[in-house]
Amino acid sequence: MHWFQSLDTALFHFINGALGNPFFDWLMPVLSGRGVPWLIAVVITAPAILFFDSSRLKICALLMVLVVALGDPLVVGTIKDAVSRPRPFVTLPDARLFGESGKGYVPPMADGTLPATANVHSFPSAHAANWFALATVAFLFYRRSARFMFPLAAAVAFSRVYNGVHYPSDVTAGAILGSGYAIAFVVLVQSMWNFTGRNFFPAWHAQMPSLLNPEKTTFSIQHSTFNIEWLRLGYFVIFLALIGRWIYLGSGIIGLSEDEAYQWLWSKHLALSYYSKPPGIALIQWAGTSLFGDTDFGVRFFSPVFAAILSVLVLRFMAREAGARAAFCLLLITFATPLLVVGSILMTIDPPLVLCWMWAVIAGWRAVQTDGKTRDWLVAGLALGLGFLCKYTAMLQILCWAIFFALQPSARIHLKKIGPWLGLLVFGLCTLPVIIWNAQHGWITVNHVAGDAGMHSAWQPTLNYFFEFTGNEAGLLNPIFFIAALWAMIAAWKRRREKPLWFFLLSMSAPAFLGHWLFSLHSRVQPNWIAAAVPPMFCLMIAFWSESKLRVKPWLAAGLLLGITASVFMHSSDLIGRLAANKLPGDVDPSHRVRGRRETAWLVEIERAKFDTNAFILADHYGSTGLYSFYSPPARTAAKSVQPLVYCLDSDAPIDQFPFWDEYNYLKHRRGENALFVLRLEPYKLESGWIGKWLRREPINYREIPVARPVSSRIADEFESVTNLGVREIKLRDGRIFQRVQIFGCYHLK
Repeated sequence: MHWFQSLDTALFHFINGALGNPFFDWLMPVLSGRGVPWLIAVVITAPAILFFDSSRLKICALLMVLVVALGDPLVVGTIKDAVSRPRPFVTLPDARLFGESGKGYVPPMADGTLPATANVHSFPSAHAANWFALATVAFLFYRRSARFMFPLAAAVAFSRVYNGVHYPSDVTAGAILGSGYAIAFVVLVQSMWNFTGRNFFPAWHAQMPSLLNPEKTTFSIQHSTFNIEWLRLGYFVIFLALIGRWIYLGSGIIGLSEDEAYQWLWSKHLALSYYSKPPGIALIQWAGTSLFGDTDFGVRFFSPVFAAILSVLVLRFMAREAGARAAFCLLLITFATPLLVVGSILMTIDPPLVLCWMWAVIAGWRAVQTDGKTRDWLVAGLALGLGFLCKYTAMLQILCWAIFFALQPSARIHLKKIGPWLGLLVFGLCTLPVIIWNAQHGWITVNHVAGDAGMHSAWQPTLNYFFEFTGNEAGLLNPIFFIAALWAMIAAWKRRREKPLWFFLLSMSAPAFLGHWLFSLHSRVQPNWIAAAVPPMFCLMIAFWSESKLRVKPWLAAGLLLGITASVFMHSSDLIGRLAANKLPGDVDPSHRVRGRRETAWLVEIERAKFDTNAFILADHYGSTGLYSFYSPPARTAAKSVQPLVYCLDSDAPIDQFPFWDEYNYLKHRRGENALFVLRLEPYKLESGWIGKWLRREPINYREIPVARPVSSRIADEFESVTNLGVREIKLRDGRIFQRVQIFGCYHLK
């Protein structure tokens, strides 16, 4: 091994030093572009899906993306962490390092130590593995690709040594490893296709037994007899998505949001209703944490479950009404719609509402048929009532039904039957817990909801909120699907007499969606408020597409490519940094609101121990109160007892749930004690033009230099004395700042 290491080092010095020249000094960092393998995979995949009908090209492109996506983190990353071989520039003082300004590699500091952000693992080379994996997959499908793909891969591997970040043995091992797992991956995929195809998709497998040579078959995936196989494929995708989402939640990549942690506290205080929301979310979190403990996974367990149930309902409904192939396309669209993707991960009040809304829509469509049964109306009423117990927006569906009956004369015959009224009665019974709780508390929820809707302020017409809402929805619903859904709405209105299903879906979505859109002329409307209207909107869109003579396939493919790419980045925003070879600043990272929260709670607990181990924690916001209570082990234990450790700052009038819980009255239960007041600070605004500097890896400044804030007058009045302990910045392992808090030491509560 000593002889081998000496040879490896000698070859490194020859390539890194003896072969040095100005042209290579410029070219080699370019070849080593960290995001290039992904870029090549996307560049190949996009045209393959959008413009070519070749099944071989599409399968090849898909496998190229998957082999890089899976091989880099699972195979190469695992070996790198296990071997932990230092890079040449770390151990060899005479190594020349190129591309450090754009490639994310940090040389040793003056004292010889490495910054926490340095990428120091050398064996094997991920670049070599990725490029040779891409070249191997391309070769298996297209033999002639070897003429340029393998030389290109070898050039990239050579550049890694020339740039001083890998030994020759690193890139050799990476090349062998990449080619090896690429072959194994293709063989595995073919074997899985043989097994699943013969057992679950026999007609498809009979027409396309070989994935490597699909052009030699007479495969016709659009044949009408394949409906059952489209359904089976849909069920398979839903199952994989459910398992994948559970694994993602268990990975701990993101933490809880403020609302999730706040509502976790509700689950420890079950009641008929709450200040701002119905009791549904508390019961759901209580069930999840009862099964899996007070963990992130326990809090969010049911969100992927609700998404899976919703997908099955929509898949079966649209398969019956528009065909299984169209239904499967709709299923794929849900994975390419950012708003629905977020709802499948975060456990807020929207996922159960969306599920119940669509359940009521499907049951209602069965009920309005000529052979509709009373039980369908009962199911619709129950679904709507359960939706109301999750979010008050469910009441809007009653307005949707009123519009449907008013504008569809043929449906009004059902109003003469008992079914709709029994369904309405079931809905009314479901509202009783909320009504009883509000009657006991002076109807405070009505006042709160009206305030959120801006009903307490005078109307000053403005287009600012209107354009803001439009832009938000265009992005969150996927620009292509957003336009297509609006187009389908117009078509449904024009053909409302001849297309009853179209008009029904329009009635179940347009009032909620367009109503909020118009209301944005009055007040700011949050983008998620229209979430319940999205599934019926998209059902209408796919029903319209399935009967349209327009060439929708390229638009569908473009929307899926755009949306799924966005979805991948949403699940791990660090991929943006990997693609650009530079991580985003924490203040503008898309995952800012769900990262660094755990570390913030730990820091607060450490500061409390330094200040006074018997002190309690006082937060300035209900969300922070929930997060500190959830992520601090002592606070999490205390949250289940009669005396919590974390409290929310008192207010003159109730603005959250805490005034309704006597144990959270710190003025009553904590007199004479010291406290640590934690003030959350908003993300700092970066200077204009920061994106260009970020891409060039130049230092980025803040638009304004933040200064410490004085303590609020309420805190100063409630304690005998207050000391400013300063601002604390919460950094992740990679050195980025994601959260900031200002801490005050408060002595002797009056």
